[in-house]
This record gives sequence, C-alpha cells and structure tokens, in this order.
Amino acid sequence: MKRTNTKRLTTLAMLLSVAMILSYVESLIPPLVAIPGVKLGLSNIASLFALLTLGPLAAVSVSLVRVFLSALLFGNAMALIFSLSGAVLSLLVMIVFSRLSVFSPVGISILGAVAHNAGQIIAACIVLRTSAIIYYLAPLVISGTLAGIVIGTVAGILASRLKKHIL
Repeated sequence: MKRTNTKRLTTLAMLLSVAMILSYVESLIPPLVAIPGVKLGLSNIASLFALLTLGPLAAVSVSLVRVFLSALLFGNAMALIFSLSGAVLSLLVMIVFSRLSVFSPVGISILGAVAHNAGQIIAACIVLRTSAIIYYLAPLVISGTLAGIVIGTVAGILASRLKKHIL
C-alpha cells in the first residue's frame, strides 16, 4: 500500500514537472495569430493525461498547482485570475464528460479547451465590467477546438501506451 502511494505521488510530481516545462516552452513561442490569448495549451497534455490515467483528483492537483506556479513564475495576478477561472471550468467539464464514457480523449479535450476559453471570457467580463468582450468567444472557440484536437490526440496516445506503467 505504501509503495502505491509513493509511486502515485512520484507520478504526480513528474506530471507537474512536465506541465511546468511545457508551460515555459509555450511562453517562449511567439503568438501564432494576432488574437491575444490564443495558444495551444501544451501543459494541458499533463492534466488530461492525469485525468485519463489517475482520475479526477490527480487532474485537479496537476492543473491547479501548475496554474499557481506558472502565475508565480511567469505571470501576474491578472494572469492567475484568468488562468484559474479557465482551469476550474475546464476541469469541471472534463471530469463530468470523462465519467459519461461517451467521449474520446479528443472530445473531452475539445470540451475542456472551449470551457477554458469560456471561463476566461466570464472572468474578463467581470474584471472589465462589460459584456462586450463576449464576442471574443467566437474566435476562441475555434482556436480552442483546434488546440483541443491536438492536446486530446497527444494525451490519448500517451495514456493508452503508458497507462499500464502508471500504478
């Protein structure tokens, strides 16, 4: 029993490390489009992998700790507000739909990416005290869908190949 807990903790630490590295690498990549906030979300590979292999609590742990550490190391308070709002809504949506066993990892990832964007738009509406920013959601849904396909494909392949080695 103790060995399983140690292995699980070690796996979570490695996933968090991978998420942080991917987050840093992504921060070095110049924007691919002129729309602020559009990015691939490479660190979400680790969160989705955790959800698929270790369950919801692991995904929440990896995602939220990464959000806080990334804001501390690479961002600011506003970055934390937007990242946290997106991450929380994304996690809720992905956890719910992963339990339904209807969607593939790609489908779960797309839903999570779009929910992340929606969470950020909701936070922006509150912070900026305007609903005009809601129109920004359309391009974010498109970019979130594309990013969700990439992230879901990678995380799904990794989970199917590595699940037997995780716990």
